Amino acid sequence: MKSRPTIFGDRGMTLEQEINESNIYYRNHQLAVIYKKPTPIQIVKVDYPKRSRAVIKEAYFRQASTTDYNGVYQGHYIDFEAKETRHTTSFPLSNFHDHQIKHLAQCLKQQGICFVLIKFVTLGRYFILPASDLLLFWQQAQNGGQKSMPLTFISHKSIEIQAGFNPILPYLSACKQLIAQQGGQS
Repeated sequence: MKSRPTIFGDRGMTLEQEINESNIYYRNHQLAVIYKKPTPIQIVKVDYPKRSRAVIKEAYFRQASTTDYNGVYQGHYIDFEAKETRHTTSFPLSNFHDHQIKHLAQCLKQQGICFVLIKFVTLGRYFILPASDLLLFWQQAQNGGQKSMPLTFISHKSIEIQAGFNPILPYLSACKQLIAQQGGQS
């Protein structure tokens, strides 16, 4: 029987939990200040069964959210979306929304470090896909191209990171590479 390598980071956690734990590590070690953006909601109805136990009964999204995370790393604005899939050979573009794509494009125009952190759950693989590559693929899809990014495209265009212990997802190493690449283009 073939033995599988031990993956320390993926102990039943969702991608969001893994990123949030990594961000706590980064903040505690003064490496970066990156947070999950709250989703803006409008509370419509609240029940108060007890004074100290308010229960929200009805709420609506106030506006379309942008991306999942943003913050600062070494003086650079970081903005990224986190997505996971159980697919093993591709990542469907239907997981993205127009407003997220527009937001990433706007941040890139301001020279932000923007990317998508993609987790292939079944494969236990994590990729940092630069937003510029996502935007090119998205544009091609809008003009009749493929509606899913093949894993071969993602692995070729991305920086693959390995789950670990502290931090669980060492994505700042990929940010450092993206910063260096951006500096080389200016």
